[in-house]
Amino acid sequence: MAASVHYQIENVTKQFPMRKGTLQALDPVSLEIYQNEFVAILGTSGCGKSTLLRMLAGFTAPTTGQILSHGVPITGPGKDRGMVFQSYTLFPWMTVQKNVEYGLKQQKMEKSARAETARKYLNVVGLDGFADAYPKELSGGMKQRVAIARALAANPESLLLDEPFGALDTQTRSHMQELTLDVWRQYPKTIVMVTHDIEEAIFMADRIVVMRARPGSIKEIIDVDLPRDRDFYIKSDPAFLDYKRHINELIYEESLKLEQEALGA
Repeated sequence: MAASVHYQIENVTKQFPMRKGTLQALDPVSLEIYQNEFVAILGTSGCGKSTLLRMLAGFTAPTTGQILSHGVPITGPGKDRGMVFQSYTLFPWMTVQKNVEYGLKQQKMEKSARAETARKYLNVVGLDGFADAYPKELSGGMKQRVAIARALAANPESLLLDEPFGALDTQTRSHMQELTLDVWRQYPKTIVMVTHDIEEAIFMADRIVVMRARPGSIKEIIDVDLPRDRDFYIKSDPAFLDYKRHINELIYEESLKLEQEALGA
């Protein structure tokens, strides 16, 4: 049975007003993202990948075209979408427990129920012993675990990840990738992740959307045909390395274009 479509991106463009004229951030983009699929969006800096994610979140609207969730146009943020940013966006004056409870409190969940829910997801991300700690007492990886727990606690249908591990060191980043995949297997959701890390995209995603340099558009969509029970060791598998080589070439072509434009070639 074919998976149902969760998001439809239909001929979406985005322009930003500038002091002189406009900046075309995205040329027409069309894409379908399926229920419980993990999609990674890759591209050079400034290709519009984060802009596209913010439109999925409802934080900004397309200039033309539309984005649908289950056939309904997205017109603003919604509790069906959880967002995790590169910066941890935790409230420093709140404990870890209270940070995770915050969205549930906004949803008017009863106090004991939100405390129980927060404890559940802190356990899922391996932070059950840190409920009473404050963000300043945590490492970067632990802060990002709190951010993921907070997003999951609200029980969204999808998670939107904007370079969520970009600020972490290599070893912590690898652990967070594996943790996120483990959580996704336990609690299936549609995940759309923006990243500039090719290995990360191959390791985590079902499909990879490679963007052209600005104005952004889709250059190629790659199905990642690797076993789903992926661990660190798959990164040295010949098939993994073939994907990496191919995507490197695609990104290099776009980087070269930007360099030639900058030089006036």
